Amino acid sequence: MSRHGSCRCGEIQITATADPIITRACWCKDCQKLTGGGPTHNAFFKTEDVDISGPVRWHDVQADSGNMLSRGFCPTCGSPLLGQSHARRHLIGVRIGAFDDNDDLGPKSVIWCSSAPEWAYLDPDLPRTEHQPPPLG
Repeated sequence: MSRHGSCRCGEIQITATADPIITRACWCKDCQKLTGGGPTHNAFFKTEDVDISGPVRWHDVQADSGNMLSRGFCPTCGSPLLGQSHARRHLIGVRIGAFDDNDDLGPKSVIWCSSAPEWAYLDPDLPRTEHQPPPLG
């Protein structure tokens, strides 16, 4: 399945040529700062299955897990779009909201639940991890 997305202004285009490996919501403090208070919602793909065009700006951060992480965003409109662990370059996370058609991409799990604020809604039907889950593939 091919899926298309972009940043808010359209300067960055994203095409995923396969289904995601997993989708999840992350409540780590870093993601909360990135979103302005909520979780990030991410779809993880094999890097080779994602084509990105446009001037992505990358910012490296140390994630709550201790891993170094590159966050990709549009330098024009500021849309947060991508995340990639330095330890697992073969995978890339794409913010679910970047995709034009994302109805079927709801999170299948919630991570870093221990960092969620008391007012956060955590879907009781989804598996939860208190901190960082084991690495994907």
